Parts: sequence; structure tokens; C-alpha cells
Amino acid sequence: MDQEREIIVGMKQRVMMVALFAVITSPVCAAKLSGPARILDGNTIEIEQSKLRLSGIEAPETDQICLDAHGRKWACGIAARDELIKHSNGRTWDCHITGGDEYGRSRGSCFIEGEDVNAWMVRSGWALSSGPYVIYEVVASKTCAGLWSGAFIAPWDWRRRNKGTIIIGASSVPIDARELLLGSALLSDPPSPECVIKGTLGSNGDRIYHLRGQLSYEQIDMTKPGERWLCS
Repeated sequence: MDQEREIIVGMKQRVMMVALFAVITSPVCAAKLSGPARILDGNTIEIEQSKLRLSGIEAPETDQICLDAHGRKWACGIAARDELIKHSNGRTWDCHITGGDEYGRSRGSCFIEGEDVNAWMVRSGWALSSGPYVIYEVVASKTCAGLWSGAFIAPWDWRRRNKGTIIIGASSVPIDARELLLGSALLSDPPSPECVIKGTLGSNGDRIYHLRGQLSYEQIDMTKPGERWLCS
């Protein structure tokens, strides 16, 4: 009986060790991720085929439209992504993983040569703070940096905007900003020549892609809820 008990205890210990090893080596729970980054959008990168969401910040969506200092429409989501690409400039990223999200991506803070990239995005006006970077957001708004040079909708409101959505930005926001940013015709045209894929979001979270040349492409009305311009 003692020998059987020892065998059972040993098996349990091995099972626990295997489970612990699986947790430790899980990409979401990995302590660090380093290397050159491929920038997917203003707050999502990919390093060695592992996607990571910059925590504590919200950058505009790639299909998001903002108004500049003169009240003209511009593709601020694409601009935020491109500014991060320029700032990265092929340098090595060091990311500290703190968890994961519902889309299977890791979440964490990233640094380039010791500089906090999450903080840089907010301080430069290309993202808003959804965590510990509020002080940098205040600085960006005071200096009219990036998005703050004109009028825009907070990224978390852009995805479910309606007639009651708040418009934020510089003190000189044009009087017709609400009409321009919430008008039904805002997304009738793609935000950028590189973002011409039409995406239909289903009620269960499924996404259907419509490419130029397909029979269904011209029939999709991009002004309706659930339709999104996608870059890839």
C-alpha cells in the first residue's frame, strides 16, 4: 500500500509539474518578448509571430477619421500607426507581458532603448490613456499634439458612435465637427487608399471580408452599422 501511495503521489507531482511548465511557457504569461516589431496599428504590434496589445492606451482605429486644425477630415488611425512605425524605425522592442485579452493577444508595456513606447504614444498625442498615462494625455492636450490638434472621437466611442457621442479635441473645434464626424456619409469612402477591404461584422463576432472585384463588394453600404473599412 505504501508503494502504491508513493506511485500515486509521484504521478500527481509529475502532472502538477507539467501543468506548471505549460503555464510558464504560455505566450500570454511569458515575462518578456523582445525583437524587431511589425506595427499592425497604433496599439498593436507583432514580434516573432506573437501579437501584443500595448496596455493602458487606446489609439484610433485604422478606419477612424478625425478633423485637423482647419476642420478637414484626415485618416488619424492610419497616421497614428505610421507615426509609431517611424518612431520604431526598425529598432528592437523589449516588452513586459502582464496578461492577455479576449482576442488571444498578449498585453503589456514596451520599451525601445529604455523609452516607454506606451507613454510616448500618449505624450505625442497619438493615443489616449486608459490606464496610468493620464498625465501624458494632459500634456498632449495642452500642446495640441497629434489628435489634439483638431477634433476627434475617443477610440472606445468610435466603435459604437451615435448621435450622442462626445466630440473632443482642441479648443478651436469647428462648429460643424459633430456633423462631420457623426454624419452617415463619413465612411462612404475608404479612409486611406490602402484600406479598401470592406468588413461586415456579424452579431456573433464573425467577420466577412469583401474584396474589390467580388460581386458583393459594390453592394455593401459602408454607412450602415457593422460595416468597417479594413487595411488587411
